[in-house]
Amino acid sequence: MKRLFSILAIAGMMAFGTVNATTNANTTTATTVASMTQDEPAPAEELGFHQELKKRFIEGGPGFMGIVLLCLILGLAIAIERIIFLNLSTTNTKKLTADVEEALASGGVTAAKEVCRNTKGPVASIYYQGLDRTDEGLEAVEKAVVAYGGVQMGQLEKNVSWISLFIALAPMLGFMGTVIGMIQAFDKIEAAGDMQPSLVAGGIKVALLTTVFGLVVAIILQIFYNYIIAKIDSIVNDMEDASITLMDLLIRQKK
Repeated sequence: MKRLFSILAIAGMMAFGTVNATTNANTTTATTVASMTQDEPAPAEELGFHQELKKRFIEGGPGFMGIVLLCLILGLAIAIERIIFLNLSTTNTKKLTADVEEALASGGVTAAKEVCRNTKGPVASIYYQGLDRTDEGLEAVEKAVVAYGGVQMGQLEKNVSWISLFIALAPMLGFMGTVIGMIQAFDKIEAAGDMQPSLVAGGIKVALLTTVFGLVVAIILQIFYNYIIAKIDSIVNDMEDASITLMDLLIRQKK
């Protein structure tokens, strides 16, 4: 539930920032228009990146462009939440292993469990679960490590599938907007009974803009998605190596 609230909070902040940026842009545009009507006409100036982006977004139409923007906001919110969670879950495995080994040699299993309890991350949790079952034998320890490792892996991969959904959904919405824009353009040609470039230019431009924005959203989310997957793989590899190391430590202690 806390993660859900954090995702919604991040999405809300991003949406609020987008609304503020749009409002500021509209205010600036209105002020510029008012000054131009009062004074002499000013020479046309090139639009900045944000103004150009806002202009193209409005030209694309609020329907599909708004849904594509929503996909971007939600996808980025989930990606940021996952990146923060994964960075907090990263543990210095070598240092933890050395501390656990030293605690086992000096204070036994109780001291080693205390070290794991005071360390954050899935590796420390796996160590703790394994050490907690040392009295039941090495076979019980191995089963506990494997089972809890699967639980921790599920926690790492939580909500990642939503990012892949938005990656696939954004360009599909863009392509749908393209098809609808082309249909509208041909409807205008049919109604006019004449093939004039001015009739179809607007519809074709809207169609292309929705496709472009959908692809841009997919590219941005794909970069975050690949980083998250690489981070998860790195943590899972550390978990597997740590599990093998824990079994070796317990076997040496039994001897």
